[in-house]
Amino acid sequence: METNVGAKGNNRALADKKMAALNKKFHRQGVVNGLLSGFTFALYSTIVAIAASYEPLISAAGIFAAPFVCSGLNDFFSGLWLLIYNIKLGKTKELMRTLKTKSGQMLVLGFLIGGPLANGAYLMGIAMAGAYAIPISATCSLFGTLFAWIFFKDRPSKRVILGMILCVAGAGIIGYAKVDNAPNFTLGIICALIASMGWGLEGMFSSFGGSMLDSDVTVNLRQLISGLVILILVIPFLGEVKLLVDTIVAVTPALWLVVSGLGAVFGYLLWYKANCQAGVAVGMSLNVTYAFWGVLLGVLFLDQPLTVNIVVGSIVIVLGAIIVTTNPLDFFKKGDEA
Repeated sequence: METNVGAKGNNRALADKKMAALNKKFHRQGVVNGLLSGFTFALYSTIVAIAASYEPLISAAGIFAAPFVCSGLNDFFSGLWLLIYNIKLGKTKELMRTLKTKSGQMLVLGFLIGGPLANGAYLMGIAMAGAYAIPISATCSLFGTLFAWIFFKDRPSKRVILGMILCVAGAGIIGYAKVDNAPNFTLGIICALIASMGWGLEGMFSSFGGSMLDSDVTVNLRQLISGLVILILVIPFLGEVKLLVDTIVAVTPALWLVVSGLGAVFGYLLWYKANCQAGVAVGMSLNVTYAFWGVLLGVLFLDQPLTVNIVVGSIVIVLGAIIVTTNPLDFFKKGDEA
């Protein structure tokens, strides 16, 4: 009898050890995916900016025209890439099935706010303020926390309030920067803040409606719905159908947007995987490093000047976003526990 009990104890200890090793590996993969999601977010944003530097987009009149054409095509191509991915996985039936659920319908509301509204404002920010609009948009975690406090009575802790203050301070530091080749810099920063608020609202709706749904499907719906609404409703309303057609006919900017759409696919899917593997807090914290990568890629490929305001503001926003979404000590605790 004692031998059997001892054997069971040894087996249980071995199983616990293997589970701990598996959890540690799973968490490590989540951290890698979170970092990669931050880089791919910044990469696709940079590619969109490159696409906008070609004719006819660069000569488009009005502040809305080129950003919304870029946003619509980027999201639509991203949705097509994801549709191909889901067809391969045999998940196409889940698309319509998800839309019929109350959770799915709640998500659609978030998609409309975070897609046409926030994405359009985000690209307007990049068009007017360059890559420096990217770290401003990283304050979305701040607004997500704020909206959850207002609508869901989810009162933030002192740590979260500190992080929120840092996000605002970082945005203010960047907002006071003066960039010679960006005459509408301040307006671009305002657009980036609007995008941040829109994504904050989308995050609130997503957390309320999407916790039990397949992320491959929900991201696919998000990108397709956003792209189609912009292309079918927003662009005709703005009277920019000709610009849309000319952009596609020009081929080169359209091809860049096909590539940016693929980058957006990786960005969103890696982000969702990181949230599942390492936890939402850690996933969000690692994802907002796109603020740093966005500025770096802008300096390297978009000839953006590197100023002290931009460097300091970006660092402050990233630190604030990390503090908003998680206790930095948790990174070390989870590593030890796993």
